[in-house]
Amino acid sequence: MKKIIPIILIVLIAFGIFFVYLPYTRIKAKGMVLVASAKELKAALKENNIDLLNGKLNTFKLQYADFRKESAKVYWLSFIPYVADFKNGVEGGSYLLMAGQDAIDAITPYADLIGFKKGTTSFAEKPVEDRLQTAVLTLDKVLGKLDSISANIKNAEDKFNQINPDRYPEKIGSLIVKNNIVNAKEQFGGLSSLFVDAKPLLKNLPTILGKDEEKTYLILFQNDKELRATGGFLTAYAVFKINSGKITIVKSEDIYSLDNSISGHPAAPPEILTYHKNVSQFYIRDSNLSPDFPSSVKLFNSLYDKSNEKVNYDGIVALDSKILVTMLDIFGDKEVDGVVFSAKNIPECDCPQVIYKLFDMVDRPVNYVKENRKGILGDLMYTLFRFALGTSPSKYWGTLAEMMFKNLNEKHILLYFTDPTVQAAVAKLNYAGTIKEYDGDYLHVSNVNFAGAKSNLFVNQTVSSKTTVASGKIEREVTVEFRNPYPASDCNLERGGLCLNATLRNWIRFYVPLGAQLKDFQGSQKKVNTYNELGKTVFEGFLTVDPLGKATVIVTYTLPADIKAGDYSLLVQKQPGTDDQKLKIVTGGRTVYDGILSKDVEIKEKL
Repeated sequence: MKKIIPIILIVLIAFGIFFVYLPYTRIKAKGMVLVASAKELKAALKENNIDLLNGKLNTFKLQYADFRKESAKVYWLSFIPYVADFKNGVEGGSYLLMAGQDAIDAITPYADLIGFKKGTTSFAEKPVEDRLQTAVLTLDKVLGKLDSISANIKNAEDKFNQINPDRYPEKIGSLIVKNNIVNAKEQFGGLSSLFVDAKPLLKNLPTILGKDEEKTYLILFQNDKELRATGGFLTAYAVFKINSGKITIVKSEDIYSLDNSISGHPAAPPEILTYHKNVSQFYIRDSNLSPDFPSSVKLFNSLYDKSNEKVNYDGIVALDSKILVTMLDIFGDKEVDGVVFSAKNIPECDCPQVIYKLFDMVDRPVNYVKENRKGILGDLMYTLFRFALGTSPSKYWGTLAEMMFKNLNEKHILLYFTDPTVQAAVAKLNYAGTIKEYDGDYLHVSNVNFAGAKSNLFVNQTVSSKTTVASGKIEREVTVEFRNPYPASDCNLERGGLCLNATLRNWIRFYVPLGAQLKDFQGSQKKVNTYNELGKTVFEGFLTVDPLGKATVIVTYTLPADIKAGDYSLLVQKQPGTDDQKLKIVTGGRTVYDGILSKDVEIKEKL
């Protein structure tokens, strides 16, 4: 027996060396080669060169196949959870690689259309009017591999979902392990979900861009410095048509011109009579009363239908001033109608020059009649759009696409389509400005500036949300603090003052879970109202904020019994048009979020 034991040990050691240790060292070596190749692939992507990208991808694919083949030699140990996780990670990566190859294959023939250099391109030499048309007519072919890409991404997600982060320690030495795995899974899950949700919209893009028949769209400009429920005061509008990618601007006018095209305005609704200043009739410019953009579109249509300027539209694109600033920041200063516009900050308002210049042109009193005083907005947007199309795709288009998605996510752009399928896809992506249904706790704070000049340019806002459990009930306290650290503007119209910073007159609404019970509402200067709307319970009040002043609203309420403390979740929906709004969320005495409310925030915590 004594002679057998050493033999067994030698066999086990040899087995471990040949079937575990040596495969591990080879896998590690090939993994390091793969990491270096991945860095080169990432660098090639930044170069916007499709030929270089294809070459690096082919190299990476060969090295990944080699790595995968070597990795398979330890899969017989998959009864060990860590090896099973490794296998799922490698196999998931294979599916991602196939999705990436499909994407590259799809765009390669049309690389110049989306900003990838491919030798000398005829697209860059086409007239501005023909570029978008060329892109639209080839879009169907680019989207041809969408289903296979989607399937491979879903297969990769299924593999990654089988990896259990709870098996791993928080750290190994200085290396953070568990949180990195959790974050990677969450980020990929979000990307996968976004891709699946975006597929219906992507497939409809050629139709939206008029491939089969001409489409008509309205652009609504929302002045976020005079904040309204969907992002800002409706200050101007434009009508454009698109046919196989060719765009025609039909009209760009002041919103007051549209209001003047209605012969008889109905009486203003109760909220305007209660909170607005000296307004007794219902105007299109005041129609975005609901924080749910599709609901505000219905109010808009109720008045627009009465206009002799009405056109039958296929969709609405609502934009706020952030889009102008971002585009000027990308393109540089631009001249329109003899006026130079810039994204650079100026001391007159501690804001971008384009914002101040537009207000100076539109709102400063003069001793003559300003015709179509806000139509300059449409002219400026059209100039920026033509400039974007008129430059090489590789220079700006990637940056513009990134900017567009960022502003869609942050609700500086809202979309509405009359086609139910397209509208459903837009809503799924959270680009429709909807008040969402939600099973857990919910909060949306809607602020509306009624006749308070452009004071939202100067007022900053902090929202603090606190959730506690007392006597078996979940109690919520939401505090909103408003501060205006700037002096008042010269609002003497006879002197020709430009009245930007004046007293903010703010109609405030808290949208909370249906059935929540109000305990206290501090800070309202008018009677507090409670009612149900949009599937939520609403607490409503009114306050003012003076220049160099501040105001605070504190709302305390209890949640309905069907929201449980043990599996607590909270969705905070951002108001469109807001920027740099601070949000702090405390649950059970612990701060779980402290940052900027740049987009909707969801937290899940046990109380």
